[in-house]
Amino acid sequence: MPPLDAAILSTARLTLRPLGPQDATPLFGMYSDAQFMRYWSFPVMRRFEQAVDYVARRLQGSGADIEIVWAIELNTTREVIGICSLFNVEMASTRAEIGFGLQSAFWGKGYMSEAARAVIDCAFDVLRLHRIEAETDPRNVASARVLERLGFVREGLLRERWIIDGEISNSVIYGLLQTDRR
Repeated sequence: MPPLDAAILSTARLTLRPLGPQDATPLFGMYSDAQFMRYWSFPVMRRFEQAVDYVARRLQGSGADIEIVWAIELNTTREVIGICSLFNVEMASTRAEIGFGLQSAFWGKGYMSEAARAVIDCAFDVLRLHRIEAETDPRNVASARVLERLGFVREGLLRERWIIDGEISNSVIYGLLQTDRR
């Protein structure tokens, strides 16, 4: 796999840079926000140390799994407004999963589509992947719209996939092939 741990991606309004220890503060802001976390597969963070641990785990990697996490910064202010990642990267099968999150104050401005497009371009053009997958809660209409705007196709439903804080929820699986790109 090409070395992407230091890859910086740029768009008209955003810079995507490797996640670092300094990002625990903005990530805690996101992951402690109940509105932001409504459809995530883990519970709301209650302590700052949880964000520090989350970042540390991402930086250490998780064994055989390849994960690349970018902090999303506004070009104008350098403020971290979200994250975008490729995870479960399987080079033998030339596939990966994409995940993303954006502070609620920045929803509805096209930032997530812009950031995810840069990551998708990197995945297909640099990593030479053939397929990218995404999973979202079917009630998360905004994420579904982002995925569909990027060309992802809804492929299936995983019933009662997650139990978070006692609530059972389904997941919708989306796929994007290199040949599907728009």
